[in-house]
Amino acid sequence: MKRNITSLGLIAATSVLIGLAPAGSFAASGNTIDVWNDSGGNVLQMTQRRESLAKSGKRVRIRGYCRSACTMLITMPNACLGPYAKVGFHAPRIPNTSIIPPYVDQIMGNFYRNGIRDRWFGGWNRSLEMQVISAREYVRLDPQTRLCDELRRK
Repeated sequence: MKRNITSLGLIAATSVLIGLAPAGSFAASGNTIDVWNDSGGNVLQMTQRRESLAKSGKRVRIRGYCRSACTMLITMPNACLGPYAKVGFHAPRIPNTSIIPPYVDQIMGNFYRNGIRDRWFGGWNRSLEMQVISAREYVRLDPQTRLCDELRRK
């Protein structure tokens, strides 16, 4: 029986990893890539997208809202968070269900630091409700995160 439960868990986790494609808008201009209003999506694809963006050599500005798997981008060494951005966390789920598969939250949690990581593993990773925080609150919880100063209103 234990083997069947493990197999079901791996199947469930795989369906999240290969589920819906990430959503959002990307705009490249010069040495900058803007990520606009990204609602997340497939964790495996976002991991690949993160690797590509990190290797791009360009500054990545995360703007508007960044939810779910998009939050994995914020800790890239070349990323900054728009000062008016909203960031949302919730448990990873099998698409179109409320089933929280095993392991996927661990993958996502590996991309978080400091107080964000603490909150993630403290309950956000099991919450079906979106936990939304401001960019400033994000930086308070993870002081290593940089705000995109050039995006501040004058």
